[in-house]
Amino acid sequence: MNTQLKIDIVSDVSCPWCIIGYQALKHALSNLAPDIQAYITWQPFELNPQMPKEGQEITEHITQKYGITVEQSEQNRAAIRERGLSVGYQFGNRGGGRIYNTFDAHRLLHWAHQLGKQTDLKLALFDLYFQQSGNPSDHRQLLSVVKSIGLDVVEAKQILDSDKYMTDVRKQQKFYQSAGVSSVPAVIVNDKHLISGGQPSETFEQALKQIAAEQIST
Repeated sequence: MNTQLKIDIVSDVSCPWCIIGYQALKHALSNLAPDIQAYITWQPFELNPQMPKEGQEITEHITQKYGITVEQSEQNRAAIRERGLSVGYQFGNRGGGRIYNTFDAHRLLHWAHQLGKQTDLKLALFDLYFQQSGNPSDHRQLLSVVKSIGLDVVEAKQILDSDKYMTDVRKQQKFYQSAGVSSVPAVIVNDKHLISGGQPSETFEQALKQIAAEQIST
């Protein structure tokens, strides 16, 4: 019997655990297909909503934000790279990179959802930041990503040059913050089951099986 699950992934495009978690989730869904399928929507979360336009050097930012040493920061990033490889995602070298504001990227993701291209755009934005050391607040780079997945660059530029979807994104952010989401990724299944963090695919698989079984029995 085919079971359709609704999955909302609250995340930011500059969150390494978000792409790790998605890769693990995708693997779990592949193992569960065709019995269990999912409709995925990406929901906005800004890790650094107050970040200025020029951004901040990544090691400086991480050590200040989390109160850790440079050595600990390097160890954490090495562990993230290893975990990424384990789920089929290769992080580029973020040494010397920067942390940026991502609000405009979330506005484009809101738009792309209406066109059925949200996951395509999200994954391309992950690649921009993590593999190309790109700037997801730079409009020129955002438009290049939009073009690469076949969306309308002219319409995207009109959105970026205006305040379109600002209210929608802020509303969604507030909704999930008020629901208790304070870290990402937060994978919410059928609007009530929360799977936190970049879990292994086995964890996702087990959880989704259980949720699907409950859905069938009700």
